[in-house]
Amino acid sequence: MAMNEITPLAEPLKPVSLKDGQTVTWVRHYTDRLFAFRVSRPQTLRFRSGEFVMIGLPDENGKPILRAYSIASPSWDEELEFYSIKVPDGPLTSRLQKIQVGDQIILKTKPVGTLVIDALLPGKRLYMLATGTGIAPFASLVRDPEVYEKFEQVIVTHTCRTKAELVYGAELIENLVNDPLIGEMVEGKLVYYPTTTREDSDKTGRVTDKIRSGELFADLGVPAWNTEDDRVMICGSMGLNLEIKELCEAAGMEEGANNKPGHYVLEKAFVGEAEAG
Repeated sequence: MAMNEITPLAEPLKPVSLKDGQTVTWVRHYTDRLFAFRVSRPQTLRFRSGEFVMIGLPDENGKPILRAYSIASPSWDEELEFYSIKVPDGPLTSRLQKIQVGDQIILKTKPVGTLVIDALLPGKRLYMLATGTGIAPFASLVRDPEVYEKFEQVIVTHTCRTKAELVYGAELIENLVNDPLIGEMVEGKLVYYPTTTREDSDKTGRVTDKIRSGELFADLGVPAWNTEDDRVMICGSMGLNLEIKELCEAAGMEEGANNKPGHYVLEKAFVGEAEAG
């Protein structure tokens, strides 16, 4: 994924050697609210695409501030990628947004999460529905060959306030056709459906409204959800999660889990538009 590094204007963090520390290798700021970064991967870390880990930084007193972050890189990647919001007074992101290449962050090597292929029953179409930085686990999954081996069509919807906030996902999807590992698998299978809510674009409006009205399915040229063909993954704000959960269940779908695969899954640990803590 070719991206230009953009150096943040904020005062950088002082270099520090951390317990469970991993070194920052790349940083890019997309807007005044969004940035992505990559860090070294511990040799002991094994995870499934779509899972999350706890990452963080020490506070002024050296006490770790940790939050759950979906790993945006696929399970085969040699580094770990993360996509984050910036909250000016957020306990973690007010500090995390200042990281630069060579800095260290804390990373706990115990991945967990429900946004994994193992939690879904076999199907024909896989929907990945995201808002904001909720696209992070899907950035991992769309780069995993297993997804294309198990589904005939993969549909990624991403809803943000503005077109600038869609750039991370849009560039990632666009570059997949040139990916040496999955480029040929992606072609003809992956569909990207971005929408904006506060700025006019090719598709304006909330994806939940487009599901209810049938506009989404009409645009895609596919039938409305059914339990035989369709599987759904959801990651976004709590409001989005609950709304789409209701829409899934109205279509007769049952929620899946690692120990009992179902028709849809959602990420309960996702930190969305406001940082927890």
